[in-house]
Amino acid sequence: QVQLVESGGGVVQPGGSLRLSCQASEITLATDTVGWFRQAPGKEREAIMSISSGGGKAWKNVRDEGRLTISRDNAKNTVYLQMDNLNAEDTGTYYCAAGAKDPRYTSVFAEDYTYWGQGTQVTVSS
Repeated sequence: QVQLVESGGGVVQPGGSLRLSCQASEITLATDTVGWFRQAPGKEREAIMSISSGGGKAWKNVRDEGRLTISRDNAKNTVYLQMDNLNAEDTGTYYCAAGAKDPRYTSVFAEDYTYWGQGTQVTVSS
């Protein structure tokens, strides 16, 4: 049974950083496209960024390119989302997704993914 488990969330002050992890079982993230999504309170889930099997990266919002970094540790079957210079708008539940329709390409569309984690909560507050 495929499982994605997110971790690394927490409470952080504005301007701070967090690194979220997405660890997988029964699926190999190194050969898949992985996406990160966020659902803010009272809002719909939205894409953040994605990494393809070949290492290509895509950000949903151009303004995030300088402060969000995605990386893999293939030995641990884990994908990370490093988030810097956090602000209140980053508050929400963060989900990773895998099992992409076409792992050759990045995707910021939820419908392109088959498997989802349970989410990890990030709260940015002073």
